[in-house]
Amino acid sequence: MNFSIEADTQTLANKLQAFIERYVLPYNPAWHQSVAKGEYPPPFIEDLKVLAKEEGLWNLFLPELKSDEPGTRLSHSAYAPLAEIMGKLPWAAEVFNCQAPDSGNMALLHQFGNEAQHKTWLKPMLNGEMRSAFAMSEPDVASSDPTNLQTTVRDEGHDLVLNGRKWFITGAAHPQCQVLLVMCRNQGSALADNSNEKHQQHSIVLVPIHAPGVDLVRNLSVLHHVAPEGHCEIVLKQVRVPKENLLGAWGEGFKMGQMRLGPGRVHHCMRTLGQCELALSLAAERCLEREAFGHHLSNYANVQEWLALSRIEIDQARLLILQVAWMLDQPQFDSALLKSKVAAIKVVAARLQVRVVDRAMQIFGAMGLSSDTPLAYFWTWGRALQIMDGPDEVHLRTVAKHELVQARQRMGASSNYFTTPEQMARPPHIR
Repeated sequence: MNFSIEADTQTLANKLQAFIERYVLPYNPAWHQSVAKGEYPPPFIEDLKVLAKEEGLWNLFLPELKSDEPGTRLSHSAYAPLAEIMGKLPWAAEVFNCQAPDSGNMALLHQFGNEAQHKTWLKPMLNGEMRSAFAMSEPDVASSDPTNLQTTVRDEGHDLVLNGRKWFITGAAHPQCQVLLVMCRNQGSALADNSNEKHQQHSIVLVPIHAPGVDLVRNLSVLHHVAPEGHCEIVLKQVRVPKENLLGAWGEGFKMGQMRLGPGRVHHCMRTLGQCELALSLAAERCLEREAFGHHLSNYANVQEWLALSRIEIDQARLLILQVAWMLDQPQFDSALLKSKVAAIKVVAARLQVRVVDRAMQIFGAMGLSSDTPLAYFWTWGRALQIMDGPDEVHLRTVAKHELVQARQRMGASSNYFTTPEQMARPPHIR
């Protein structure tokens, strides 16, 4: 495996970095001012999106992008370093139409949507004219196991009827959000003992956000951070949509939801790395200028250790994430192995962000707790990631289960490496 960035990708990465520094970063203060005043999205976002399209920095995340669709077709491996660059500025991804959750939703529609759904939903999303949300998590169940979901959909004549409550639905408060991809349990399907049947009892329905019966209750805060695009609680009460709004096949919702996660977690993890890199850069520069007890912080051994550990851990995480991106581009890997690897990077990235940013905050002192730097926001987001998109414990269980399967298959082979007293008493057979 060669994880060096190919020349074409490096050229694109340089172009993206230059674009952000020239056009996006100067608007960072204005973005925060607009959001603080309740003006979201800020009006200049649309101008930046037009410019990004003209520069060929648009829809960079879809490996299957067709020739007549707007964007730049890139493999997972090629997109990963670009996601890291965008991740340094949390709102930057929207400029390039690469923001979550829309990137994953577009991928689902691209693969499973029919022609009418492409025309109504996918095309406007690819053009950056519409936003969306993926409605899976629920307040009354452990949503990390989607088979627990209680929101129901029933087939009623020409319509599908939905009832339930969702929460922490990212993107639902964005003014351009027009459609919810709602994961539901097929009403009338009783849970079976067979695990395969458990995974065939859910469907994904395309629900217009302004459909009668859809109640956007509130925008939930995440560790006191309120996202302008929303992490919303939504009630669905007798929501009726045409049968044509079923995405994919009846009962395939669980499978589609799982397929959405692999590439999406690579994107999340690489954006996290971008934030970790920025935190490390800020910390290193700060310790060169800040003095305590007559010395710059950079002279203290514990501070040097923090910087070294952060550099080592970031580079380790990047190699693991790039390996997963590369594996997703290859057709030969077993799905169970891929599932384990994807789970591993989610744990690694979330915990990495907390550690790296925590060290940077310590170096900054009280300033690191304020809104004068992005560190406090980065820390809260890293901590939230240990629960969001599946808690660490679930991902660790996935990795452990894969290891145990492998152990059962080779059961006993490892004992050949033991040396017992009985073996030492017997001379080896000499042919």
